[in-house]
Amino acid sequence: MKKKNWFTVASAAIMLSTVLAGCGSSNNANNEPSPSASTAPTEAATAAPTESAAPEGTTFENPELDVAVFQGGYGREFWDSVAEEFMKDNPGTKISITASPKIAELIRPKIVAGNPPDFMYIAGSDNTPLVSGLIKDKALLDLTSVFEEATPEGAPLKEKILDGVLNSRASSPYDDGKVYLAPYNFGVMGLWYNKALFDTKGITPPKTWDEFFAANVAAKENGRALFTYQGIYPGYLEEMIVPAIYAAGGQEAMNQFFDFDPEFWKSETYKQVWGLVEKLATEDNALMKGTVALNHTQSQTAFLQGKSMFIPNGSWFEDEMKDAPREDGFKFGYLGVPAFGADTPVSALTSVETVMIPAKAKNPELAKAFLKYLYTDKAIKLNGEKAKAVMAVKGAPDLVKEYITETTYNVYKATDDGMIAVNGSFMPVAKGSKFNPSDEVYKPISSIMSKQMTLDQYSEKLYKVYSEIRKELDAAGAQ
Repeated sequence: MKKKNWFTVASAAIMLSTVLAGCGSSNNANNEPSPSASTAPTEAATAAPTESAAPEGTTFENPELDVAVFQGGYGREFWDSVAEEFMKDNPGTKISITASPKIAELIRPKIVAGNPPDFMYIAGSDNTPLVSGLIKDKALLDLTSVFEEATPEGAPLKEKILDGVLNSRASSPYDDGKVYLAPYNFGVMGLWYNKALFDTKGITPPKTWDEFFAANVAAKENGRALFTYQGIYPGYLEEMIVPAIYAAGGQEAMNQFFDFDPEFWKSETYKQVWGLVEKLATEDNALMKGTVALNHTQSQTAFLQGKSMFIPNGSWFEDEMKDAPREDGFKFGYLGVPAFGADTPVSALTSVETVMIPAKAKNPELAKAFLKYLYTDKAIKLNGEKAKAVMAVKGAPDLVKEYITETTYNVYKATDDGMIAVNGSFMPVAKGSKFNPSDEVYKPISSIMSKQMTLDQYSEKLYKVYSEIRKELDAAGAQ
């Protein structure tokens, strides 16, 4: 099943991402982790330094670094390898790595005792509540200065990070412009199409929603519907709805949507974005017949077999459906999410994993140097080789191209070539709440698609739901 457990922008409790039905890539950080922790201190190497984040000749008052990482589908080999390279390039330093699928369970006592690791990569649904607590307690180190520092090329490090990431709540959880969580790997979601069909027929992938709906003509000419989605799992529609919210209303609208402001459901952004849903439901040939009753595998197979032009999905799509039947010559094409106007870039829903330094880290300066090292080309390539993953860094797809599939490269390259990276998740509801925000928002869309619910009825329902959630949060003393 597809699990989105990466760190996303929409709330101070970033780490609790929405879990949707579907299947993930074999590189997903939750896949079949090993059951035990391992700690590997490595002696400093003496090889001549090559590409280092620290200026030549830098020495550290405390040369030992304690690193804690989640060991899941990405494994731990990257962290061992990058630590070894860092020590070669910074002679005299020593990095000890603790890795486990249950990393939060291992390090929580140290954090409570005021002796946290110096550097942490925390992922996995069982672990991320720990980071939510650190965010709430403002127990993470301000990393803004790290991203203001110049790279060896002379530009600030922040200019190397994928657009839209550092100023999102994935990295800046307090909306104050300061970075507390540094981006690591990321996933990409949006709309997909058959590239072979488009190339053969001379169809141009749409860049605006007007062009998207105009493509219905080509869909009819080629014997297919315009669109399908994973019917009984309408949460997949998040992959086009969230970027559309950002495109229509910016971060303010995103905050309203994800932080349960009831007024969102009366806003122009709501009307514009959900107007797309209504158009898919009502326009002739827009929605593939029977979509609402299909599961993710069935709808995705129908798409592969040429029964629709577009479908929402993520960067795991090719691997998930590698054995599914398809029309002759099928080739995965990634579109992203169309814009509302020709002067606005196409966007992509992204899910960003992060790394962090606790405020009480005993060796913050060496931890910052190690963090900067992660963004060197050497480390980015090493991550591609060992973890088969792409970091949220401009140019990363080209650096790791030899280690990932052609489709995966094309997806990440599309995002790297100017798409707006959008990410978000609902802030946690009050403890004991009867509401699951994702279900409340997305499940009723099936009724819109089947013409059993109007947009007015839907917005009225969600206005009440958000009002109740806010009451529960206020009663619980949430900010």
